[in-house]
Formats: sequence, structure tokens, C-alpha cells
Amino acid sequence: MTIRVLLADDEHLIRGALAALLDLEDGIEVVAQVGRGDEVLPAVQEHRPDVAVLDIEMPGMDGLSAADRISSLCRIVILTSLGRPGYLRRAMAAGVSGFLGKDASAEELAMAIRKVMAGGRYLDAELAAAAMAAGDSPLSERERDALRLAADGASISKIASDLHLTEGTVRNYLSNAMTKLNAGNRVEAIRTAQQMGWL
Repeated sequence: MTIRVLLADDEHLIRGALAALLDLEDGIEVVAQVGRGDEVLPAVQEHRPDVAVLDIEMPGMDGLSAADRISSLCRIVILTSLGRPGYLRRAMAAGVSGFLGKDASAEELAMAIRKVMAGGRYLDAELAAAAMAAGDSPLSERERDALRLAADGASISKIASDLHLTEGTVRNYLSNAMTKLNAGNRVEAIRTAQQMGWL
């Protein structure tokens, strides 16, 4: 049986190279390629791949959010250059079965695709160890939401409006996040949370 694969990566050269290399593998066929996260679900619905290989950083929607939307439709492998510990935990929560770095060989990616297709998991050992060492995010869901909006440049009033909270409550969430992340200000808190993959 041939494993049908969808590739999602915003870097055209990388996506094309991966497609060419995977098509050389016995029993693997790339049936679709997309360059934006918001194109993943429609492509999965149209092409019905067995496995979707997603980058994390893409325009339109990040790969983890896209994974969350397609986890009931196909198996998922995350292939990323951003090996942040929090990403692995978020990926597992989104139903991802494989997680490896872009420095992996085409043979290793093919092995990961075959393993997740067989119902197993494939995790890069270094990324898994880093995720275990980093522990869980100390941020609550609301603190994370407030920080994420602040990272996008939203004002306190805009964050309050988007989250249906008072401005005082938003300030409290941001202050709590700064305390939990040992940050002197909001910018440091955002930077720390992004480096850990918690945003």
C-alpha cells in the first residue's frame, strides 16, 4: 500500500526538495503541497492524505493550529527548524504522532512517516529530552492568550476587548505572566515564552 503524503511548508525550495526526495522512497507518494497553514485543512479534505508533514512557522496559521484541525483526518508529522521544548508538548496535545527537526535526513523522515502510518510515534530524541527538561508551561491559558495578543502589538484595551475581559484583569494576567517567567517587563516575558515554545 502506498502512503499518501501532504507537505506543508512556506519555503518553496525546501518543500519541493522534500517532495522530490520522498517520491524516491518506495511506498510513499506526495499527493499535495501547500505553503500556508490556512491551506492545510482544505488540502487534506481534497486530497485525503494518510500523513500530513507540517512546518510549525507558516503564514495564515501555524502548523500546530493546523494540526489541531486535521488530527481526526490523518496522521501528522511536524518537521521544524524551531526545536523549542514547548512546541513538542503542544504538538502532542494537538494529536501529532511525529516530531523531528529539519536537519533530519530524507531517510529519517520517511522512517517517521512509515512509523506513524503504522500507528506508532516518532520523536526526535534531543527535542524530547529538551521538552522533558523544560517542564510544563507555568502560564495559564488566559495568561498565554494575553501574552500572545501583546506579542502581536495589541494594546491593553484591545486585548481586553478580544478576550472579553476588563483592562484591569488583562493587566493582572500580564503581570502574573511576567512574575512566573521571571521577566522584568512584558517584552522579556513574551521573548521567554516564545523561546520556550509556550506561545
